[in-house]
Amino acid sequence: MLASKILAIGATAASATNLFVSDYGGAVTSFALTASNGTYALNDTFSTDECAPSPSWLTIDANRGLLFCLNEGLTAPNGSLSSFTINGDGSFTHVKNETTISGPVSGVIYGAAAGQRALALAHYSGSSVTSYLLNGGGTFSLGQELTYTLDEPGVVPDRQDAPHEHEAITDPTGKYIVVPDLGADLVRIFSWDDETLKLEELDPLEATPGTGPRHAVFWNPYGVACEECTTYFYLVGELDSTITAFSVDYLPNGGGLNFTQVFNSTTYGLLNLPEGNAPAEIQLTPDNRFIVISNRNNTSFDLPQSDGSILESDSLSTFKLQDDGTLVWHQLWPSGGSFPRQFSIDKTGRLVAVANQNSQNVAILQRDTATGLIGEPVARVTVGGNTTCVVWDE
Repeated sequence: MLASKILAIGATAASATNLFVSDYGGAVTSFALTASNGTYALNDTFSTDECAPSPSWLTIDANRGLLFCLNEGLTAPNGSLSSFTINGDGSFTHVKNETTISGPVSGVIYGAAAGQRALALAHYSGSSVTSYLLNGGGTFSLGQELTYTLDEPGVVPDRQDAPHEHEAITDPTGKYIVVPDLGADLVRIFSWDDETLKLEELDPLEATPGTGPRHAVFWNPYGVACEECTTYFYLVGELDSTITAFSVDYLPNGGGLNFTQVFNSTTYGLLNLPEGNAPAEIQLTPDNRFIVISNRNNTSFDLPQSDGSILESDSLSTFKLQDDGTLVWHQLWPSGGSFPRQFSIDKTGRLVAVANQNSQNVAILQRDTATGLIGEPVARVTVGGNTTCVVWDE
């Protein structure tokens, strides 16, 4: 069993929630977060190595009880895609594994909710976008492979020597897939055929050279998604440590997306940006009022531990969303460890689960939904390798 840490923080009623965690040690692990009589506990309940050797990303389909795991293949010439059914006790049953182009690091499900669907993957080292048709029960089959090249290296040649697709997300209408490309300083835009789900590439968003697009989110200020609705897009630049906001216009007849920049800032907002900072994840809070960004390689906090040691911690930045798409810096807070590669906010908005890669831990932080401020950790658990992803089973 993995080591867990319990912290008291004002929980009252007994409850349990499952979280799924991947790490570069080769494991995908299910943890139960329980809260009772003022104490939270995070304990592992199941683990599998069926996504080894380098699990990098988890995509959950909670409505169908499915979990898809991407193996980046750091020590192999290829990556892989694995699927599991999620059992009632939080354990997994392995369904299928298939070799992929190298370096898958993100995946998103697209297509008709009640019809044919597919999973689009972004491949960092493989410079590719691929799609897999979902055939029910966790089975899948290859649909498409799109691989890209660069004519010459980018502004940051050691990181922009090739296209590096870093994430795949859908837009709020569910009609487009958006893929930030760190190496090419692009955000690639795709539509798809409703029957075959074959991707069609459209005109991309061209980021400022040296941005290094990594992850992104969309925002509808009034909580309604439609082509005529006010829509904004927030892009994290890993290489220049920026958050850039764009207003989004939908082109007629499914012709793509048009972006107009409305805001730009470092991910440290009003504070001085530490040298070497490398932002990673960005998420919209469930109340539609804030965005949160993880910052790596900055060691902005030293956290005293109960045994007298000091835990060096990177940070999470919170920005308050404004109706015109701009952002107001709100808070900088410790992530609970080093290199917060990814994080997930639970559906209530009260808990933030952070995958601190180099600390090999997951920290569960409380969050005040009224103020939007992130607070003290309620639980922390150590995993068997560098932590890559954590998702809530909800």
